[in-house]
Amino acid sequence: MGDVLAGFHAAWEFESDSVLIRFERGIRTPKLFQALGERRIPLEAIAGVTLAPGKRGTVVLHAVPRPGADPLMEAAAGQLKETSDPYRLVLPADRETLAEYYADELRALLSEDAGPAERFLVTPPEVPLQFKAYDGKASFDGKAVSFRWSWTGASSAKWKAGDQSFPVTGLSGVEWRSPEVFEGHLRLLHRHPAGAAQSAQPDQDPAAVIFGLGYGPVHESLPFAASVLAAVRAAGPAPAAAHAARRDPADIAERIRHLGELHEAGLVTDEEFSTKKAELLAEL
Repeated sequence: MGDVLAGFHAAWEFESDSVLIRFERGIRTPKLFQALGERRIPLEAIAGVTLAPGKRGTVVLHAVPRPGADPLMEAAAGQLKETSDPYRLVLPADRETLAEYYADELRALLSEDAGPAERFLVTPPEVPLQFKAYDGKASFDGKAVSFRWSWTGASSAKWKAGDQSFPVTGLSGVEWRSPEVFEGHLRLLHRHPAGAAQSAQPDQDPAAVIFGLGYGPVHESLPFAASVLAAVRAAGPAPAAAHAARRDPADIAERIRHLGELHEAGLVTDEEFSTKKAELLAEL
């Protein structure tokens, strides 16, 4: 195809086997888009294409990724706000006819097999990566994740354990919680959990860093999590038992409680509260 469709914050270039998304770096562009810069999405990573009315005289062209195809979306686990979804292209409503043309062209090129992908098809964010969390500094060089604790924010349990380094070969996955709704954290899941330490609260777990106001924002911590997750998957399949830590009932209950507090304070709408609560309960 080779054509370019420019919208707000991004431009999509349509090629015979992929869509090249180039994000703008303007002040109004979501910071996650600016951090991603450019992404090539193979057509085999796309399950479908939709076009729907947006807000304030816009239309939204949405390429729906296949489950398991993109490490960024897998790490996000449905927690991204619509405005930060890298698969949405927002355009003025007067370009709806043109957008529909490209949507039809894309649909014609997509495979009928839109089931979960067996491997990541989208390239993860490049290493080295690092970001400053509330209780320490996280860094990743492609082979190991390192946590260096901050004397002002780390718990006594983390200071007692000392600075940490985790080879990706010893990990089964990554648990990322967005700092935009809940108290965020990034937890590394071990292939062979030691027991209580893996199910501890994130502020007490030496395999986790927590996010506070101004620390570990989405545009820094999510690409980091995606890159680690891709490296873990490349190192080999994770044992089924390792996924249990992602469904810890105590963690789910605490997140629902915090969500309820945000709802009562008027920081989360009724619809957002119901949707997020249902998503959390589905993780049990």
